[in-house]
Amino acid sequence: MKILIVDDEQPIRTLLDYNLKQSNYETVMAADGKEAILMVESENPDLILLDLMLPVMDGVEVCKTLRQRNINTPIIMLTAKGEETDKVIGLEIGADDYMTKPFSPREVIARVKAVLRRTGDRSENAIENGQVLTSGELTVHPEQYEVQLKGESLDFTPKEFELLVYFMQNKNRVLNRDQLLSAVWNYDFAGDTRIVDVHVSHLREKIEENTRKPDYIKTVRGIGYKFEEKN
Repeated sequence: MKILIVDDEQPIRTLLDYNLKQSNYETVMAADGKEAILMVESENPDLILLDLMLPVMDGVEVCKTLRQRNINTPIIMLTAKGEETDKVIGLEIGADDYMTKPFSPREVIARVKAVLRRTGDRSENAIENGQVLTSGELTVHPEQYEVQLKGESLDFTPKEFELLVYFMQNKNRVLNRDQLLSAVWNYDFAGDTRIVDVHVSHLREKIEENTRKPDYIKTVRGIGYKFEEKN
């Protein structure tokens, strides 16, 4: 597995490079946002560790650019800021995870392994069974990583896709946010359920005709969400 490390601070790049190589990952590095875009296109990494504050082009713009080009490589956003708004910005633009500096090398490796495992084993049961998931005019082909609404293909980030598949595998069940965190993100987010709400909002924007009165993903006040089966 190849990891792209994007950070303008040499000591952090060196630290991440050393620890990732110790865990048998191949690494490539970039010191600014523009270089990061070029490295993604030339090196085709399996995951990107992306600092938020970068010269030339910041992490937000890098993430936006990649997602606009339909490059869905998993991204873990690195930020020195601890405010919730910074974390949410990263998630809203298509990052799969975030980490706040300072962080331990052990935590970085754990997050990298978890994200790669999730994206590599995405919807394992559905894929193994060749299962096609449908509800109303919405169709999901997990094996082909495709979503169609009214016959038109839709684009999703890896995490949005995983969440949608999990919802459709559990139609008409009320799922609380902690359940969704555990099932889709697969490790401890220290109770930060905001990440679930952000991704549900993204799903609604893509599959609902009216996000204020959703047909598919219903909010169950005080508990979580329910994906309703449509004939």
